[in-house]
Order: sequence, then C-alpha cells, then structure tokens
Amino acid sequence: MKVLLVDDHALIRDALRGVLKELAHDATVVEASDCRQAMRLIDEHPDLHLILLDLNLPDRDGFAVLADLRKRYATISVVVLSAFQDRDNVLRALDLGALGFIPKSSAREVMVNALRLVMSGGTYIPPEALARAEAKEAALGRPVTPDELGLTERQMEVLALMMKGKSNKAISRILDVAEPTVKHHITAILKALKVTNRTEAVIAVGALGWQLPRVPE
Repeated sequence: MKVLLVDDHALIRDALRGVLKELAHDATVVEASDCRQAMRLIDEHPDLHLILLDLNLPDRDGFAVLADLRKRYATISVVVLSAFQDRDNVLRALDLGALGFIPKSSAREVMVNALRLVMSGGTYIPPEALARAEAKEAALGRPVTPDELGLTERQMEVLALMMKGKSNKAISRILDVAEPTVKHHITAILKALKVTNRTEAVIAVGALGWQLPRVPE
C-alpha cells in the first residue's frame, strides 16, 4: 500500500506515519506539506492507493484541492483530515468525493479503524456527524428496516455502492444496468430515506446501522 500524506505540520505527519504502519506494516508513505508538492508527488507516484488530505493547506483551499483530486485522479481514495469537525465540513467533504472524514482529535485506534474501513471499501463518518443525524433517524421511525421502507434488493445494491462513493456511471457498469435505471433507483432511495442527496443518505444509513449487501467493484 502506498499513501500520500498532505499536511503542513511535520508532527501530524509523524503521527500519521505511525498510524499507517499499524494499519499496514509494509506501507510506503510519501509526504507533502502543500498542494503544489502534493500534485507533483501524485504525478511521480501513479501507484498511490490513498491520499490523506488536510483541509487547511498554506497555498490553496483544501476543499478546492479535494475537488481537483476527485476530478483528476478518480481511482485514488481520498480521506480528509481536519481540526474542524462540524457537520457542514463533513457534508461538504463527502459531497466532493472524500471516502472518509477523520478529525485530527481522534484517538489513534479510531484513526486505524477508520482507515481500515475505507481501504475495505467503506466510508468513514465521524460519530459526531452520525449523532446529529438522530432527527432523521427518528423521523424514519424505530425500528426500521430496508423492507419497511420498500427498498428492493437491487436498490440495496445501489445503496451499497453509493456508500463506497461510486458514481452513477460506475454503479451502472458494476451492476450491468443502464445509467438512467441507476438514477431511478437513487431517486427511490433518497425518497425512502427522506433525504435530498447522496451525502445525507450515507449519514442516514450510517445512523440506522444497516448491513448492506456485498457487491463487486
């Protein structure tokens, strides 16, 4: 596993190196202290598996960097690191394609488990964001199951791929269905969950604790 750390604080990078070695002892770690250096290293290391991105960079807005990374390097997983864990930042990062949002205040064990989840194909959302989804969960009722919301087996497969950050086009290819059909399923999923977009759906499902089907990638 090869990982790029993008953070302007050397102490943070040192701590993250230890976390990554605990996750995978043979991990190769490269480091950048700003956006310019990060982009150069990405071009030099086309075999990167993961980018850990601080949102507070000295030479460019972190959200703009995240959007650029998802556009230019769609095959590399990106996890956001931030000292700011308010819900708006979490939602914005996930909307822009991050597969996880890890507060810098998280314990070492939490960071390891969060990265392990992302590397296994999941999406990590900090508990604080899930806790704030309680209102949505209450609106859905307790207990609630996919069947009770009228979600089909195919829609659950689409939802599982949404949770992994897959685009409509990617979902269409993986499930071998037409892209308009995928859009139809997503519309039904959002309606059933009483949410308005993919990010809110991810948070709602995380709060509900559903077991999603295993799907190929």
